[in-house]
Amino acid sequence: MAQTQGAYYVPHGSHWPIVGSIGLFSTVIGAANWFNDGSGLTAKPLMFVGLAILVFMMFGWFGTVIRESVVGMYNKQVDTSFRMGMMWFIFSEVMFFAAFFGALFYARQFSVPWLGGDGVKVFNKLLLWKDFENAWPSNGPMKVSPRDDGSFGTIPAFGLPAINTAILLTSGVTITIAHHALREGKRGILNIFLALTFLLGFLFVGLQAEEYHHAYTELGLKLSTGIYGSTVFMLTGFHGFHVFVGMLMLLFITLRLQKGHFTPERHFGFEGAAWYWHFVDVVWLGLYLIVYWL
Repeated sequence: MAQTQGAYYVPHGSHWPIVGSIGLFSTVIGAANWFNDGSGLTAKPLMFVGLAILVFMMFGWFGTVIRESVVGMYNKQVDTSFRMGMMWFIFSEVMFFAAFFGALFYARQFSVPWLGGDGVKVFNKLLLWKDFENAWPSNGPMKVSPRDDGSFGTIPAFGLPAINTAILLTSGVTITIAHHALREGKRGILNIFLALTFLLGFLFVGLQAEEYHHAYTELGLKLSTGIYGSTVFMLTGFHGFHVFVGMLMLLFITLRLQKGHFTPERHFGFEGAAWYWHFVDVVWLGLYLIVYWL
């Protein structure tokens, strides 16, 4: 039954929160035991069972929300709630990346100079690592690297990172065009540019995988290559994962479009995915500047 315009929809009792809790608990317990050399039911099998439960929960819960929206149970107030929820979700993602950017900044501006003798020269030089160099990029006092001499190379900014920057910026344009086409009821243009956005995201992830292969095999740069390797791969790796999540969003939005779930007036599902995609673009610009350029 469609919701009356003046009332706020109150969700019915749902079993999905407890299903999600069971999935999260199983995943964390299994992963913790696996990473600590555990075995049996409390290790890897339990983690994968938990992940499967989480996927099942997401399909079920999201499907319930979609069905409720399609039959008209949500009014303008509920739409506002969804928008606020997406804003807070993206804000939490901003804080997530801010932590890693902050770690990179702290290591580069404070830790490396201190360990190199800047400001506390006597303590660090005489008692810690007297041969530590105050230089960036740093792979630590022990020169951690897969190479015998401890050296490593950095990924040049004018290479695949520059190409990937152009790809993501272009994808931001294509999804904006798709959004305007949806608002104007131009389904043909919408489908074309939404597909282009997905393909550009796929190309970005593929080129990043190629970049990783080059770094591992030719540059001697790995996750274990000191503070520089760990921060570079943590930032770029998590960003690549977010691009993959954004691609999943676009895929499901495309499927919903084919079912006629969105209209020019009501299409927050599409807008939420577009917001997330633009967020991914902005994070990459900061990452490209700080990690590859400076």
